[in-house]
Amino acid sequence: MGLFDSLFRSSEILGIAGDTLEFALESSEASHPNEYMGFLRGTEAHELGLERDGLVITDVLVVPGTEANSVSATVRTSQIPNDVRALGSVHSHPNGVISPSAADLSTFGRGSVHIIIGAPYGWNDWKAFDSEGHLTGLDVLDVDLPDSEEFFDFTQADIDDDLRRGRR
Repeated sequence: MGLFDSLFRSSEILGIAGDTLEFALESSEASHPNEYMGFLRGTEAHELGLERDGLVITDVLVVPGTEANSVSATVRTSQIPNDVRALGSVHSHPNGVISPSAADLSTFGRGSVHIIIGAPYGWNDWKAFDSEGHLTGLDVLDVDLPDSEEFFDFTQADIDDDLRRGRR
């Protein structure tokens, strides 16, 4: 493999942090009987103390304005950030069915791993799927999550500047 190939090769997803999965399970249960929806973000494994190349799912980004009911969760596409750390999605099925619906499959194109969590939202009530809806393995990893304060590291002046530039 040449340098060009390695620069544009997608990083392997090694797994999901146990604390991140726990957050998604608890959020799904708290949203019941409505669906829960979020986007998965990753961190380089070496930043988590792992001596492997690849990414670990460490964050769930919930998009403001997501509308949910007992059979669907809808995200306004204009609100989805163009995030280089986005790896896929996570959502719940309050009916307990842990397989992708036709509507799910139509949204699986963005990212390479999609987690569905079913009621009653326990440790065995989730599965991971690839972008085509095929069941895929996803290890749960015992890693310390990075400090999330940097995600919120902005001031009112930063917000005002973004608004002046027309970003919302």
